Amino acid sequence: MQPLMPSDFAMVMTKSRENRLAFAAWMMFFRDHGRFPRDSSDLELLDIAALARQLEVTVPADGGLLLAERTAKRLRNEIRARFGFREATVADADTLTEWPRDHVAAEAGGEIAAMVERLEARCRELSIEPPTAERVERIARAALRADEERFHADIYGRLSPAIRERLDRLLGVEGEGDPSVAEKGPGSAPAPLLALRGNPGRPNLASMQEELAKVELIRRVELPTDLFDHASPRELERCRRRVAVEAPHELRRHPDAARIAWLTAFAYLRARSLTDDLVDLLIETIHRIGARAERKVERELLNDLKRVTGKQNLLFELADATLAQPDGVVREVVFPVVGRRPCAIWSRSGKPRGRPTARRCAR
Repeated sequence: MQPLMPSDFAMVMTKSRENRLAFAAWMMFFRDHGRFPRDSSDLELLDIAALARQLEVTVPADGGLLLAERTAKRLRNEIRARFGFREATVADADTLTEWPRDHVAAEAGGEIAAMVERLEARCRELSIEPPTAERVERIARAALRADEERFHADIYGRLSPAIRERLDRLLGVEGEGDPSVAEKGPGSAPAPLLALRGNPGRPNLASMQEELAKVELIRRVELPTDLFDHASPRELERCRRRVAVEAPHELRRHPDAARIAWLTAFAYLRARSLTDDLVDLLIETIHRIGARAERKVERELLNDLKRVTGKQNLLFELADATLAQPDGVVREVVFPVVGRRPCAIWSRSGKPRGRPTARRCAR
């Protein structure tokens, strides 16, 4: 905490001794935050003990800085005039609603705390003392609602009636304005939206076909490719969450503009995530096919090795004999190594197949 400036100190010393500490604390808080403390937690940001030593006064036993209402009002007016501020008016409230709607709401992503912080910063820029905390929060919520309504109306207006109808069919709506409660009726087909929400299954051909069917369902809606070029990702995510958690029959109860905008954002983001899911499924499926083929080949090689005991040693001996006498006769070179008794190529079932070979005679 910075100490009082000489000019501020001189102004504080003009007050009565019992009002000096409160006046100095309010002045320093207003200098840093552009508003007066609203409760004791705000005063905890100040080092009241150090301030009291600078003013050579004692801190009240209860730690509070309470003043009479008329005295507090007069001191606040002096502090506002000291820093060139004024109280907010009704017209200021309208201006403060329009500004965050146009410049902050899309970036805040529906976070009230972020909106309140930016509103108070805007008040400091305009040299306006912000309203009460409750009033500031109401202004922030009004700005968010106005921004959402404008976003919904913009998306709704850029979609053709045919696209809106196809989006409503995701909720199980059949025909023009005929809301179907298919997801609730016994024996009826569920709303297509419920299938779009599902996660991919195990990596196999069936799962890939299911995900491809979801992609095709979204593509049939035929959303414009540039619909969300200027939309905030946080705004789109907020719309997606609304569709992801509400039941289809609940979504039908919302106004047309809001419902269509939410469904559009959901379909747009879901198409992108389905593409990622398909790539992951394809990679995992290929890995599983490769691993299965490798295990099959290893199993066949192992079974083949088991059928002929000492096969490798026999092959080595045969190779040594052949290399030693490359121009020799098979009867004189090969037979002494592998033997001459007749044999056959036996299948795995134990039945003979093919002609006898020297390799099998070694058994």
